[in-house]
Amino acid sequence: MRSGWRNRSSVFQVHCVDAEGKVLLRRQLRRRYVLAFFQKLPPCLVGIEGCASSHHWSRELQALGHTVRLMPPAYVKPYVKRHKNDATDAEAICEAVKAH
Repeated sequence: MRSGWRNRSSVFQVHCVDAEGKVLLRRQLRRRYVLAFFQKLPPCLVGIEGCASSHHWSRELQALGHTVRLMPPAYVKPYVKRHKNDATDAEAICEAVKAH
């Protein structure tokens, strides 16, 4: 399983797919629920677009057993298919982390 994660100041968008690319879930999370959500998931590959807080969240998720890859925005942009919003960004990050 792999996951793309778009973080904002207080709301996070998560997009998870299985090994075949089938969407398992799309969810919006508040900051206080992020770690509890990822504790319930089996260890997976998580892609996070690089920003000011991405290193902090990367360390937190790695402590839970997940593999985290930080993606520069330039690597993610070609995978955005529709109108730019947090949900489509999370989906694009999920695809970009597979390719890079």
